[in-house]
Amino acid sequence: MFISIDERATSWFSREFEFNKPFSIRMFPQYAGFGQKHKGYCMAFSAELPANVGFTREVNGITFFVEGSDIWFFEDTETYLSVDNRVDEIQVTFKEEAVISIN
Repeated sequence: MFISIDERATSWFSREFEFNKPFSIRMFPQYAGFGQKHKGYCMAFSAELPANVGFTREVNGITFFVEGSDIWFFEDTETYLSVDNRVDEIQVTFKEEAVISIN
């Protein structure tokens, strides 16, 4: 599991959620009927405090986290949060992690 959050994405979250730093953003799977990584699920966000952290990363005064019960959505995946310049909205990109076998 790898999650990358770029500088423009943190600025986007600051504008969208209108909180003073520091604050926390939960990243979680949401049933939506479509999805790039898991059919029927997309990635969602909410401003809340962690209860049972499975992953955390602090970037520019914002703590991004995944609850332990949501780790399955991010396993074996590289997740990238950036901003789509055309529409000035958050963009999530997934890339399957390569599995390397050494014999």
